[in-house]
Amino acid sequence: MTFERPTRAGLAIAAIALLCAAGFVDAAMAQTAAPAAAPAAAAAPALVPNKGDTVWMLICSALVLMMSVPGLALFYGGLVRAKNMASVLTQVFAIVAMVGVIWTLYGYSMAFTDSGSMTPYVGGFGKAFLHGVDMNSVAPTFSNGVVIPEFAYFVFQMTFAMITPALIVGAFAERIKFSAVMLFILLWVTFIYFPIAHWVWFIPAPDDVAAAAKALAAAADGAAKTAAQAKLDEITGGAGWLAAAGALDFAGGTVVHINAGIAGLVGALIVGKRVGYGRDLMPPHSLTMTMIGASLLWVGWFGFNAGSNLEASGGAVLAFVNTMVATAAAALSWLLCEWILKGKPSLLGICSGAVAGLVAVTPASGYAGVIGALVLGLIVSPVCLFFVSTVKNTFHYDDALDVFGVHCVGGIIGALGTGILVNPALGGVGITDYTNIAGNNAGTYDLVTQMIAQGKAVCATLVWSGVGSAILYKIVDVLVGLRPTVEAEREGLDINDHGERAYNM
Repeated sequence: MTFERPTRAGLAIAAIALLCAAGFVDAAMAQTAAPAAAPAAAAAPALVPNKGDTVWMLICSALVLMMSVPGLALFYGGLVRAKNMASVLTQVFAIVAMVGVIWTLYGYSMAFTDSGSMTPYVGGFGKAFLHGVDMNSVAPTFSNGVVIPEFAYFVFQMTFAMITPALIVGAFAERIKFSAVMLFILLWVTFIYFPIAHWVWFIPAPDDVAAAAKALAAAADGAAKTAAQAKLDEITGGAGWLAAAGALDFAGGTVVHINAGIAGLVGALIVGKRVGYGRDLMPPHSLTMTMIGASLLWVGWFGFNAGSNLEASGGAVLAFVNTMVATAAAALSWLLCEWILKGKPSLLGICSGAVAGLVAVTPASGYAGVIGALVLGLIVSPVCLFFVSTVKNTFHYDDALDVFGVHCVGGIIGALGTGILVNPALGGVGITDYTNIAGNNAGTYDLVTQMIAQGKAVCATLVWSGVGSAILYKIVDVLVGLRPTVEAEREGLDINDHGERAYNM
């Protein structure tokens, strides 16, 4: 027999019992004052973000911002004629600023909140003006039991929303009014980008799915199992419709590149060709600027792809390595193809190949194995080169900076390639199934099923962005007009839209 020293709580209970017996304290007071003799199990502690993950996400957000300004601005600016350099720089910078404001006011809410019956297609306005989001809010990652500050997720996704519409302006560069650009982008991000981001990237928290699956597995009788299954269906059904269909897009093959690329092609067709296109020479005015911009894009893209893992873990390392390898392979592939076909390897070619590789590996970066990413980079460049030369020359459309040929075509190759390269037999990471609690979230890969999901995502993006953009261009044309006068275009948009020149000589 052992003797245990009485605790303070035990002494308090004994004292209250004696007072009750003596009539000094009634039973109701005693019940209120006494601690529970058998307390309920303590609630699970709230998940706390890891400081390393938080720092990683902030660094990646800054890297993605660098892709837009100055990276994309310099890449595009160097490709146009000198008289339009300031125009392109201003367009990109202004788009980044405007979308940042829109994202804060309602874009984040539209992309990443539940909207009841409309949840598969678009988010609601529950977090408009960042209602309910503060420094203590957290957002789930793709791992069970791991969260990051919601502000970190908010600002990371903001940088994606900033660069995506900025990509579009390269298609109709040198021939569109600044007012038309700003109005079109305002409408485009609202009606095209935010819904597609919601379709692909809005998913239930992994912990919620796993908890519901465990509850279902533990249900003892038919009624309990029915209720648990209904709860699991409710949670898994609270996702964007393409995510629910199983489409994989790690960092933006559909949401960013196919989306912007098809919008650019539609814009190039509706706005029309540049004055003198096909007759006058229109060479890039500064390949030096273009090379600097392409290099900044490559560096910033590590934030784009590796940051999409949302954690500083092995998944981020895989995406980082895949981004490096695929880009190197695509740059070399384009250079060699051009050397063989044209007899000379060009700086513009190797820069274009690097961007094509970055585009193609974006949706696959966290899913493919390293050799798969290498093959993807080698394949994408010849295909994109064919589109920016042979296809464009055959159909005579003026996609000034090859937004369609590189971003849309490269994005399609990457999106479809992701469905193949995620296969574990090819070195991919496999499919994740958070309801498979006994198998460590491991899902079953099926090539046909996955390729149908990838094809559905590609087609849905092409149709929604292509048709929707055409409607928006027509609205903008009616409201403010798309094109400057012929005289203004000949003189250059730097002077006519902005009253300044990029270079004073």
